[in-house]
Amino acid sequence: MGSLGIDGLVSGLNTTDLINQLMLAEAGPQRLLVSKQSSTSSMVTALQALNAKLSSLGDAATAATKTSSWAAAHATSSHSSVTATATAGAQPSTLSFTVSQVAQSQSSLVTLPSGYDTTTPSFTISQGGVDTVVTAASSDITDIVSAFNASGTGVKAAAVNVGTAAAPEYRLQLTGVETGAGKGFSLSVATGADGSGTQPLTLNDVRTAQDARLTLWAGTAFEQPVTSSTNTFSGLMAGVDVTVTQVEAEPVSLTVARDDAAVTKLATDLMGSLGVVMSEISSRTAPTTTTAADGRSIVTGGLFSGDSAVRGLQQQLQSAMAFPVDGMSPSEVGISINAKTGQFDFDEEKFAAALAADPARVEKIVSGLAARVGEVATGASDKYEGTLTLKIQSQEGMVKSLGEQIASWDLRLASRREGLQKTYAALEVSLSNLQSQSSWLTSQIASLPSTSS
Repeated sequence: MGSLGIDGLVSGLNTTDLINQLMLAEAGPQRLLVSKQSSTSSMVTALQALNAKLSSLGDAATAATKTSSWAAAHATSSHSSVTATATAGAQPSTLSFTVSQVAQSQSSLVTLPSGYDTTTPSFTISQGGVDTVVTAASSDITDIVSAFNASGTGVKAAAVNVGTAAAPEYRLQLTGVETGAGKGFSLSVATGADGSGTQPLTLNDVRTAQDARLTLWAGTAFEQPVTSSTNTFSGLMAGVDVTVTQVEAEPVSLTVARDDAAVTKLATDLMGSLGVVMSEISSRTAPTTTTAADGRSIVTGGLFSGDSAVRGLQQQLQSAMAFPVDGMSPSEVGISINAKTGQFDFDEEKFAAALAADPARVEKIVSGLAARVGEVATGASDKYEGTLTLKIQSQEGMVKSLGEQIASWDLRLASRREGLQKTYAALEVSLSNLQSQSSWLTSQIASLPSTSS
C-alpha cells in the first residue's frame, strides 16, 4: 500500500530519496538471492538441454548394440515392375523367377431384370463361400447402385449410360473390392412378392478374378509356381516381401545383400550424437572475456566450468569411446580423437574399407564402444535415477527455495519501508510542533512590556 509523500513539509529534506537509499542498502541480501536464483535457473536449463542430448545418445548407442541392426539387408530387383522389401531376418541371397500373371479383382456387367416383384428389390452376392444380401430402397438404378456401394458388400457398383441423355439406358458394372481367385462372385435376385424365390443373374465378365503367379526357377527341373491373392508375396524369401505390377516373361533376378548404408548409419548416428553432447559440454564450459569500463579484461568461466558432475561425465564418455574393445583399437574402423579439439573424428572411407574387409570385426568394435557409451549416457540421463537427472531435481529444488526466500524478503522490505515512512512522517510532525512552539514563544516574548532604566 502506497504512502502519501511528505517530502520537505517542515524539514526541507527529500525523505523519499533518503528512504529509497536506505531500502537499497537493506535489499542487498535479497539482490544476492535473486542473482543466485537466476544463475541456478540458467544451470537447470543448461543441464536439461544436456540431459536431452544424452538421452538421444543413449538411443543411438542402443541401436548400435543390437545384433538385428547389424543384420540389416536390402533387396534389389532387375525389373522396375518388381519391388522387394527386406525386413528383419533377411539374409544375403539371390532368386530368379518369372511373373506369369498379376492379381486382379472380378469386374462384370450385370443384366438386370426388366421388372421386379417388389418395390424394394433384393440381391444376393455370393463371394468366397459367403452370401451377402443387398436390398435397394427402390427399383431406381440410383438406389440399386447405392445399395451395392454400401459398406461390407464386397463390391463396388457403377451405372453406365449406354443410351442417350434423352433416353438413358443403364448397364450395371460390379467390381470386386479385393483381388484373388477366391474373391470371384456371382449374383442373384429375389423373386416373388415375399422374396422367397431366387433368380440367378447373368454376369458378363470384363475381367476375371485371379491370383498373382510367380514361376520360380523357370526353365529348370525345379520349376515351381507360387500364387498370391494380392500382388504382394509376403515372405517369398526369409524376411523379404516381393510386389509385382505386371507380367514379366523374362526372368527377374532378385538380390538380397547387406545394407551397408544402414550399417554405416549406426556408426554415424553414434558419433554424431556423441559429438553433440561433447560440443554442448565444451561450449558451456569455455570462458568468455569482456572489457570493463576502465579497460581491464574480465574472464568469466562458462556455466559448466568447475562443475565436477559434468566434468566427470565428459571424462567417462571420452574413456568409453577411446579405449580398445577386446584389444581392438577404435581407429581400425575410423574412430579417433582429435588432439586439437578433444572431439572424436569419424573417417567414413576407413570405416567402409574395414566393413568390406571384415564386417564381424567392425560390428564387434562399434557395438562394444556403443555398449560402453550407452551405459554412461543412460546412467546419467535415466529419468528416475540418472545422476544428471537427480542433479537437475536438486537444482530445481534450490530455485524454488530461493524463490520462497525472495518472497519473504519482499514482505520484510515492504514492512521496513512502511516503518521508515512512518518514522519520517512523525519527524515532520514533531518538527512542525516545535516550529509552532517557537513561533508562539517568539510572539510572547515580543509582547512583553519594555522597561527603561
